[in-house]
Amino acid sequence: MSRRCLAAFLLALAWLLPGTYLSATPPQSQGLAEAITADMDQAIEAALGEKRMPGCVVVVARDGQVVYKKAHGNRRIEPSVEPMTTDTVFDMASLTKPIVTATSVMQLVEAGKVELDAPVVTYLPEFRGHGKEEITIKQLLIHTSGLTPDNALSDYESGWPGAYEKICNLKLLSEPGERFRYSDVGFILLGEVVARVAKMPLDQYATEHIFKPLGMNESGYNPSETLAKRAVTTTKVGGTWLRGTVHDPRARYCDGVAGHAGLFSTANDLMLYAQAMLDARNPESKQRLGATTLAAMTNSYDAAGNLRGLGWDKQSGYSSNRGKSMSSSAYGHGGFTGTALWIDPKLELVVLFLSNRVHPNEKGSVNALAGQIGTIAADACRKADMNSASTGTKLGVDVLADSRFELLRGKKVGLIANHTSRNKAGKPTHLLLAESPEVNLVALFSPEHGFAGRLDQSHIGDAVDPATGITVKSLYGESRKPTPEQLEGIDILVFDIQDIGCRFYTYISTMGLAMEAAAEQGIPFVVLDRPNPLGGVVIEGPLLDREEESFVAFHSVPVRHGMTIGELAKMMNEERGWKTDLTIVPLSDWKRDQLLFDTGLPWRNTSPNMRNLTQAMIYPGVGLLETTNVSVGRGTDTPFEVLGAPWIDGPELASRINAYNLPGVQVIGVEFTPHSSKYEGKPCGGVNFIITDWDTFRPLDLGWATASSLRELYPDAWKTDRLSVLLGNGRVKQNILQSKSPQEISQAYEDDLEKFAERRAPFLIYP
Repeated sequence: MSRRCLAAFLLALAWLLPGTYLSATPPQSQGLAEAITADMDQAIEAALGEKRMPGCVVVVARDGQVVYKKAHGNRRIEPSVEPMTTDTVFDMASLTKPIVTATSVMQLVEAGKVELDAPVVTYLPEFRGHGKEEITIKQLLIHTSGLTPDNALSDYESGWPGAYEKICNLKLLSEPGERFRYSDVGFILLGEVVARVAKMPLDQYATEHIFKPLGMNESGYNPSETLAKRAVTTTKVGGTWLRGTVHDPRARYCDGVAGHAGLFSTANDLMLYAQAMLDARNPESKQRLGATTLAAMTNSYDAAGNLRGLGWDKQSGYSSNRGKSMSSSAYGHGGFTGTALWIDPKLELVVLFLSNRVHPNEKGSVNALAGQIGTIAADACRKADMNSASTGTKLGVDVLADSRFELLRGKKVGLIANHTSRNKAGKPTHLLLAESPEVNLVALFSPEHGFAGRLDQSHIGDAVDPATGITVKSLYGESRKPTPEQLEGIDILVFDIQDIGCRFYTYISTMGLAMEAAAEQGIPFVVLDRPNPLGGVVIEGPLLDREEESFVAFHSVPVRHGMTIGELAKMMNEERGWKTDLTIVPLSDWKRDQLLFDTGLPWRNTSPNMRNLTQAMIYPGVGLLETTNVSVGRGTDTPFEVLGAPWIDGPELASRINAYNLPGVQVIGVEFTPHSSKYEGKPCGGVNFIITDWDTFRPLDLGWATASSLRELYPDAWKTDRLSVLLGNGRVKQNILQSKSPQEISQAYEDDLEKFAERRAPFLIYP
């Protein structure tokens, strides 16, 4: 049975039996990694230990079946403690926006009663003045209306009629369509549009047209006393803890019913809603939304530099609760109280995270955790899909192990490794060698960031590996090239470290210096090959000027070279004339057009600030700029995904970069404060880079667009005297200083890339 057919069957069953929930199935039966439960439990327990929330309920479903469903922690800790349960009722906060308000609006659009491009004043005649007549329904849905995020709380104290009058008198903060500004006011108005057009209150409409048809019997506004007894406790108002009363104060003043907040629901009910959304893709299914309407609702719309659906988030400044490896078709939303729902049609995946992070003191923080949960789930789906199609890529270390370490038998082995040196199953290479009776492991060496990959400092000393008792000799300390004394007693030297495919990432420099030292001492050198996570087809960026060679610019290759470490080793050995006795243990089943997520291999942080594949893909372009006086996000949760400085206007810079119309990426203005590194503790204006299409995105073009925009907007504030450190090309630097376009800059080295493609051809191992 196909995935869609299975999902349709399960949902039909749920409709026939109101209150029936999606069935639970072990993760392995859905092709998900067995580690999903352990990884999620560990992440959640860590968050509980850090008091980021008192408790949560997490549900993950794939192909219409639940693969993870657990309650963690407590649903209240004051005035008394109550444990969290999977049937706990949650205050959904802003999840009200897509689930109630946007779904209702789209039903009315499908019925021909509302038009997306119609002015709001068509349905709310009183909503006029100060330019508001131009605001459309669609602009309210994607938050580009120009309205304020929230008008004064005092405007609501007399109830909805008075609040509505105040809203109608509001002035715009910007022209409609000009800026993205997340607005509760916009969705409050949409709730009123539903009530006017449907001729019934919003809560009644949602109950009759969404909740009852889907069997969502525990969802709605102002929950009953029975439901309130198992609701989370949020905050204290007027000396009373809120439980079953909406947390949002504006919704409270409106008798608990509003378009932006007020919905209460359970995990079971929300999973029924999510599965209905997935099933509605089938034109033959009789859902609450037709397939065409669903597609319109969940497509990506440019919201002044952000990607939004109609009522849904796609990829914007509010997407920190989104799994990083979810597909571009994913849509979701979060809520202030600590809720998040993401649906990924391409992966057939639903990730629901419900918490009461505002209890008891409003200080909890869960968006990063929700995003981490989504990433774990999406990664597992991608890995399962890869494994179902084939066994996936096999690493060089696994190929070596399959031969029972034939190359190393009878020899004293030195290993250059770090925390990324693991086989496909996750076991460290040094333990594989140490535990093998065929191998005599006598020495360990570590590169930049140390053997455990946790250090971000300019000098690292030697250490002792606690598992084996072997001394780890640092190659990022007094010397970056192995000395004859360090190599004494070694018969063969093995290199096994994951690179990220960027010229100025120093692991390949360590490999090159070690190869040179091995040749000088007559020691054979073995490279256990690993995939280039950025693929092996695309080549980008200028080559090095010869005088610019250094530890961060070790060999004259493009910034994004499209080669594996094994292929680079062959090239450097030949072109440097080292004559190293070199052996490459190749990958099995890797093709040049594969990025890491095509291989079935997991991402493992390659250094303290390289935490996911998105950052690795952006790094070749944005990382080039970190030797100037901008922060590239070190000291934040999203290094290389953001760039900024105290003197940067984020929206201004984002608008300038977006004007280049770069394929596969959107840029939005943000604010951030690094907790370490450059501009530590100082608020920075800046930009957030969002990959929207992995096939067409080119990180170097993004780097050029960002650099030229900085030069054009801030010619005095942006200091470029150290730009050459990683760039290593004088001609490109001059083009940047002249604020030339990405196309003009890349054209300047196009011939060099063609020559490099010919130059690297003899050293390529994989098709």
